[in-house]
Amino acid sequence: MRRGREIGPDEDGLAVSLGRRVHITTLGCRLNEAESEEWAERFRDAGFRVVDASAPADLVVVNTCAVTQEAVRKSRGVLRRSQRANPGARLIVSGCLATLGDSAVSAESGVDLIVANRDKDRLVEIALATLSLPAMPETAANDAAGALFARGRQRAFIKIQDGCRYSCTFCITTVARGAERSRTPAEIIGAIERLVEQGIREVVLTGVHLGGYGSDSDSTLSDLIARILGETGIPRLRIGSLEPWDLGDAFWRCFEDPRLMPHLHLPLQSGSDSVLRRMARRCKTAEFARLVEQGRARVPDLNITTDIIVGFPGESEEDWDETLAFAGSMRFGHIHAFAYSPRAGTRAAEMPGQVDSRIKHRRLIALKDLALRMRTAVLREQMGKSVEILCEGNPDGERRETRFGYSPNYLPVQVATHETAIDGNQLVKIVLAGLDDGGLALVGRPTDR
Repeated sequence: MRRGREIGPDEDGLAVSLGRRVHITTLGCRLNEAESEEWAERFRDAGFRVVDASAPADLVVVNTCAVTQEAVRKSRGVLRRSQRANPGARLIVSGCLATLGDSAVSAESGVDLIVANRDKDRLVEIALATLSLPAMPETAANDAAGALFARGRQRAFIKIQDGCRYSCTFCITTVARGAERSRTPAEIIGAIERLVEQGIREVVLTGVHLGGYGSDSDSTLSDLIARILGETGIPRLRIGSLEPWDLGDAFWRCFEDPRLMPHLHLPLQSGSDSVLRRMARRCKTAEFARLVEQGRARVPDLNITTDIIVGFPGESEEDWDETLAFAGSMRFGHIHAFAYSPRAGTRAAEMPGQVDSRIKHRRLIALKDLALRMRTAVLREQMGKSVEILCEGNPDGERRETRFGYSPNYLPVQVATHETAIDGNQLVKIVLAGLDDGGLALVGRPTDR
């Protein structure tokens, strides 16, 4: 569970009347972030100014998460802090907590409007009508890229689908997000083209079950990627977390276009087939290994990262040894490792054999140690290679000692800028020369351009 991400500020320089300042806080997944970015754009279209947490707000929107009990706790804490920071503001709550815990959220004092996930795409429209907030498009300053740059971010998240048809026993998302629904290619391509016109150089496709894109419209994720690459000028395209199944030959052919970045986050969840059966996962270890082998054979320098749940109900020492050994054989560039915690409303929460917290802690440390060794090995394999990175930060023209960015295969890179002036949001060709002092990022030097 990540700390909440804030949308804002909108440095448009326009005089905006009191009562039209909105602050948006996001917790949880990249899909939530993509939705919040869309809300920010639509609020700006309606003449609002999007402000950050340091500025007073007249309207506060909290996009909550409820994937774990800890996420629920953090979401409720953000609601209370938002009310204390802006006691006179109208408060809108959306996201998975608003959907799964409607009555509990309603009981929170100061909540003016709850928008469930099924109505998320219409949140701004509903807010304007329900809270009697008149639109003032004449004051609009629609600059989504400017808002991203102001927060030091370059990549934009684009929601392409919602919902999932599967029911993993640990996951509440199917209940919270509902059936699969795909956006039309025209909507997605239009959104990307607008961002490109505003200076965005990298877009990440997000969804609950990305591989299910088009299941309701006789299309596929591969078809969509091919259209985006063929019909937009986006310099760099990334794919968000992708379930490790239903990835055929057409999918791998998409990587023949170098603008599709060679990084895939494929959630494994466990390296034990008996645990995967209890999780109701569709991909077993042998199938996962074949997929990884196929990807690395088809896509040069492909970096594969994953999620692994430690201490799932019934996980024996033998299961755990299998997970550790299988994970080590996959050479992951990063593992998002976390201890299982029961989530009310899921089948796993009622399963026998809940693992003791001390055992989970021991296993989690062992997995994180393995992940660090694999990450260091992957970083070292990159040394000496020439790559292009997208520098983070606001394009402010300031000279800095170093710039930070990510390689095409999503490895962190510190770039020394002593001899070359490099701005934020700039694509720079570099040579990877070594590791930083902490050993967690590559160090690069610019090449002659």
